[in-house]
Amino acid sequence: MNRPRQRVGAVLACASLSLAVFLPSAAAQPSTSPTLPPSVPPATALPDLAPPASTLPSAAVPPVYTLERLLELARTQSPAFAANRARIEGAEAGLVTARARPNPEFDLQAGRQSASGGSLSGGTGAFGVLQPIDRGTLREARRAVAATAIEGVRADASVFERDRIAELTLRYLDVLRLQAAARLAEEDLSIAEQIRTRVQVRVGTGEAPRFELIRADAERLNAQRAVQAAAARIDVARAELRRLVGAALPADFAIVGSIEDAVPAPPALDALRSSLRSNHPELVAARAALRNAEARLALERDRARPTFAVRAGVERVPEVTDARIGLVVQVPIFDRREGPIAEAAAEAERSRLALADRELQLGQGLEVAWQRYRIALAQVAAYESGLLSEAEAALRVAEAAYRFGERGILDYLDAQRTFRTIRNEFNATRYDLRAALVELERLRAVSE
Repeated sequence: MNRPRQRVGAVLACASLSLAVFLPSAAAQPSTSPTLPPSVPPATALPDLAPPASTLPSAAVPPVYTLERLLELARTQSPAFAANRARIEGAEAGLVTARARPNPEFDLQAGRQSASGGSLSGGTGAFGVLQPIDRGTLREARRAVAATAIEGVRADASVFERDRIAELTLRYLDVLRLQAAARLAEEDLSIAEQIRTRVQVRVGTGEAPRFELIRADAERLNAQRAVQAAAARIDVARAELRRLVGAALPADFAIVGSIEDAVPAPPALDALRSSLRSNHPELVAARAALRNAEARLALERDRARPTFAVRAGVERVPEVTDARIGLVVQVPIFDRREGPIAEAAAEAERSRLALADRELQLGQGLEVAWQRYRIALAQVAAYESGLLSEAEAALRVAEAAYRFGERGILDYLDAQRTFRTIRNEFNATRYDLRAALVELERLRAVSE
């Protein structure tokens, strides 16, 4: 911020003498300048020149979208949001699986017995059924694992949605910033062309050396390059925005809004901290992951206990029919599931540490975002309170001095370039302020 002030001070110093002599005469003449967006002081142009004409095409008006409409379109039409919803459906299906009871096993056999000794010949058969007994504690452990998995997936889905909305909003603001920069570049090109026309007249009448025409041509070419570069950057930003919204957004579209719109103040920092710790989706997801890991540990420990099943069957031979019923017990003698239990315990510890780390990271991220917001707010206030008006005043002084021959074209172009630089920096600072607010909103947790 010191460099623009130094440049402004230098221009003011070099033109202060000519201001006292020539500014009254200049003020008596009519002055027109290109129209700029609200809250941006207009660039000073030569008095007898008209503002640039609109560059928007008159035919084939593209559809117009607000930020709210873009977000709605992304939620309803984007494949990424659809895949996010499918994850929740899959997790909910896992709860159905956890609640299911084990199926019985049926055994059916048939054969023939041949006579031998005193036995009889004839058909034989056997039928058996094995029904595993699902312990209540085991079913509850499986249900707890599935339920905590659903909580985690839903929280992860909320995190994804918030991150995608924040990214989409930033891309939307980026398009607005670049469009504003493109308008400023077009105005600079119009002024450069007007300066070049005026200098050509002065060179033709012998009032100015040909060197000034060469500098005016270079300035015009530089302004043309800036307009072309601004248009290319807008195309890239629009493509990024369409990538996030989805194919439902047409390739040719327009957006409503301005980088100069007023922004609401965020909640107090203490309120943001409290809300983040209790309700932020990332922490909700981390806590759900910890509960899921603990539930898996409990499940593995329960699986190390004996399991039971009921077996019943009927066997028939020509002279005898035999019916049996019994209990099958699987006793964990050799495999006591020590490996799965240790893995589940390590995962639970990892989830606990990950939760603590995420709390720290989000807390620090909130502090950084808040400081960025304060810095950007202070910079915007500095530009609005005087820096931009000082640069404009310096430009008017340099223009008056050049018009009456007290200064050369180099001084005037340097003042014009300084004003253009400060104006573009102001535009970027307003984007930084809105980007900081988007990050604060992403970190802000709202109870649902």
